[in-house]
Amino acid sequence: MSQNAQKPKILVARAIFPDLLAELEKVAIVQSNQDDHLWNAVDLKAALADKDAAIVSGGERVDADILKASPNLKIVSNIAVGYNNLDMPAFKAANVMATNTPDVLTDTTADFGFTLMMATARRVTESEQWLRAGHWGKFSICDAPLSMDIHHSTLGIMGMGRIGQAIAKRARGFNMNVTYFNRSRLSEDLEKECGATYVDRETLLKQSDHIILVMPYTPENHHLFGEKELNLMKPSATLVNIARGGIVDELALAKALKENRIFGAGLDVFEGEPKVIPELLALKNVVLAPHMASATEKTRRAMIQLAIKNCLAGLNGQTPPNLLKA
Repeated sequence: MSQNAQKPKILVARAIFPDLLAELEKVAIVQSNQDDHLWNAVDLKAALADKDAAIVSGGERVDADILKASPNLKIVSNIAVGYNNLDMPAFKAANVMATNTPDVLTDTTADFGFTLMMATARRVTESEQWLRAGHWGKFSICDAPLSMDIHHSTLGIMGMGRIGQAIAKRARGFNMNVTYFNRSRLSEDLEKECGATYVDRETLLKQSDHIILVMPYTPENHHLFGEKELNLMKPSATLVNIARGGIVDELALAKALKENRIFGAGLDVFEGEPKVIPELLALKNVVLAPHMASATEKTRRAMIQLAIKNCLAGLNGQTPPNLLKA
């Protein structure tokens, strides 16, 4: 029997750093996608048909149909914290393991959430476009793009997991009043550590100067943030979404922004990404980013390394460090 015949077959569905791919190829027969094509369901199904494992990103949907057509599949390792691309009941039924990559991107994502909030409140991208268009003819006290303060304002965090807590801790440096809403309340000690106060959802919406969404996407959370929620916000408030696009009703948000019912929005995630609806693209008071909250080289390397570690552990009969429960 050849040495290759004993190696597991692994699909790497998206481009990864070449040196990390080379390390994986030492222990497995790897089908990689270094051209980084976006595969449709038919392509993914065909690629997984003979594989023992797969390393995927949030852009690859693995459902019951694909699992049924992959009889050798033991584990799917997701390079992301969120895993709404994985049909978890189907994984349980097929007895296939699934993993994600928490912790290693917490601080980087929290940094970006705070960055996006500041860019939105201080109109950074809009001001740059204003400058580039030649409108800055003189220093003006009142005519320049005026913005909203971060310091001593109220920050409302919806979703208080690892990333939400990290954002709350960053807010202390700006002397912000931090409130949060979560499915379950944090312990008293953890609230004190984060400097955050639990409030109900309506109170958070009404009182916050800045709102950051950090909750996971679930079918129950689809368009959780829509017309009703936007109407409860202050006209001077900002909304930032670094969670998942489907949580926000983007048409309702675009309408509220166009009518100046809220001050601005910062979005790193979109329901139809990589496509962004034209209603948002046409607006000046929204900061748009291409799903890049975790996009530093150090963090993306750590995510890939953890995904590989999870994958190989599952193939070797061990419990992966980040095994998901259906």
